[in-house]
Amino acid sequence: MKWLLLLGLLALSECVIHKVPLVRKKSLRKNLIEKGLLQDYLKTHTPNPATKYFPKETFATVSTESLENYLDAEYFGTISIGTPPQDFTVIFDTGSSNLWVPSTYCSSLACALHKRFNPEDSSTYQGTSETLSITYGTGSMTGILGYDTVKVGSIEDTNQIFGLSKTEPGLTFLFAPFDGILGLGYPSISASDATPVFDNMWNEGLVSQDLFSVYLSSDDEKGSLVMFGGIDSSYYTGSLNWVPVSYEGYWQITMDSISINGETIACADSCQAIVDTGTSLLAGPTSAISNIQSYIGASKNLLGENVISCSAIDSLPDIVFTINGIQYPLPASAYILKEDDDCISGLEGMNLDTSTGELWILGDVFIRQYFTVFDRANNQLGLAAAV
Repeated sequence: MKWLLLLGLLALSECVIHKVPLVRKKSLRKNLIEKGLLQDYLKTHTPNPATKYFPKETFATVSTESLENYLDAEYFGTISIGTPPQDFTVIFDTGSSNLWVPSTYCSSLACALHKRFNPEDSSTYQGTSETLSITYGTGSMTGILGYDTVKVGSIEDTNQIFGLSKTEPGLTFLFAPFDGILGLGYPSISASDATPVFDNMWNEGLVSQDLFSVYLSSDDEKGSLVMFGGIDSSYYTGSLNWVPVSYEGYWQITMDSISINGETIACADSCQAIVDTGTSLLAGPTSAISNIQSYIGASKNLLGENVISCSAIDSLPDIVFTINGIQYPLPASAYILKEDDDCISGLEGMNLDTSTGELWILGDVFIRQYFTVFDRANNQLGLAAAV
């Protein structure tokens, strides 16, 4: 009997799912609107989701991820770095692979308004001479790489490499509701070949399964989670449908088609799609998105947002994404975002060189509808209707 009890306890310990709560806050865009600064910001910044995935420079030594693409990010979690721990609010971003936070080496105003990591206050910090640079718009975040203990939920990830910012110019950082970014993409897109946090967790045996999953609650404030090392079936209905990853860098898959009312409106001959927790909206080629905006009756306001009459939502059709033979309908209640008394389209166009093929980004608008498993062991994504 004792042996049976021990085996039962061992089985339970091997199936631990480490859950990290995510909080939904006002996005950078909303902060800028409230301060009357968005129009000025957009005069010098032109957010284009495509730049995140097709940078002009290589990822070998420098990450060229456009930080303007976090303009609409709303979901954030808390991690700690160092001994004793120093807390930071980060975006858990499946569209990038580096971890970086502001540091006391940084004298920019943006850093002064955010939490800064102080390596001198951590007994476990180890410095390096390696540098990190993430470019965006008219400037860049530059910093150095170091090692320390990173705590994510109940997981203590020792000897984790991360970036400590030294400069953070511009409004992108100044009013950002987050301190840094924790990338959950593949190692191949990590700047300076820095080992991503999840890879380190798995290499150190800190998670029981080589996968993590994301649940974004429809509740405006609570309930959203990133789960490391397991799948909790109470967050979805039906069964998970598995989709092979087509490119092991971003969480990229092949999509069959996109349709409305049974008519294919985009991705007619299949296309690529990236499932990205670091992108708030649902993005696609500018021409295809414009057609959909016209179809649903959305029009641009002075702030560049595509607005629609809130009374029209109940009559709008589903947008259906067919992936690996399975249909994933997105109702109007999902792709139209209610903000105070306004209704905004959750669709966004992106300028992309057509020679690279048609690309779609399935961001939080999609993930709120579909519980998503990011399975590194089998290089596949699992999708099921979220509860």
